[in-house]
Amino acid sequence: MSTPSDAGRPAEPTLVVGHGQDPSSDHALTAAVDLGRRLGGRLHVVHVIDLNDYPVNIDAPDWEQRGAEAVAAEQRHVEHLLADAPVPWTYEARHGDPAKVLCTAADEHDALLIVVGSRGEGLRRALGRLMDPSISHGVIQRQHRPVLVVPTHD
Repeated sequence: MSTPSDAGRPAEPTLVVGHGQDPSSDHALTAAVDLGRRLGGRLHVVHVIDLNDYPVNIDAPDWEQRGAEAVAAEQRHVEHLLADAPVPWTYEARHGDPAKVLCTAADEHDALLIVVGSRGEGLRRALGRLMDPSISHGVIQRQHRPVLVVPTHD
């Protein structure tokens, strides 16, 4: 009797997960962990650094330092959420347009799918998207891979 070799076995599927400061990101991460566990996959969590990571006052002498501290705090938050995760995971922070960055990361990791949170629908949220466009919509428009949009739990 022979044993199957790893050479013919497909690699564990990768799920790219977008994560930011919005609470919907935590819901997306929780859903991705569950899905990754069920699929026998791994997660690659991507935080896109933007102005929301920095203090409002750009003239503050410690503006860059406080921004770097906020980015580090975001990473620690994800590490805390994934401390007991039953799936392997990696984390990275990148600069750029969130939808483009997530699509690039998905291509680089040959992801099975991309998981993002949704701030939900409604007039208040639609008006908010005028100033802060929907990342989930941007990813869906740019991506040929499946995209899982996880709703918030209001």
